Amino acid sequence: MLEVLEGIQIQSADEEIVYSVTTTNWGSDPSSVSVVAYEEGNPEPVTDTVFPVNSPVIVEDTIMLSPLKALTAGKAYRIEVKFTAGSNIYECYFRVHCLL
Repeated sequence: MLEVLEGIQIQSADEEIVYSVTTTNWGSDPSSVSVVAYEEGNPEPVTDTVFPVNSPVIVEDTIMLSPLKALTAGKAYRIEVKFTAGSNIYECYFRVHCLL
């Protein structure tokens, strides 16, 4: 599993942000996308809380996630994106820090 090049993202507790992942470096035409969110330090997923609507959209080589929201100030989150490209299954992640 690889961390995306953009590094840590910053988001406030009041914001709702649509993040996207471009899959070109791994493969074209992604499919079978799944997204899971974790609060760092906690092995239990918090996907239902921070992605109440978890319906990623694929546009060519870009996976657009549902809005990330309802974050807790002072917490950090790990967002894992799993997808198929060609006959391969890939998984990447990015981190989001909620400052306010």
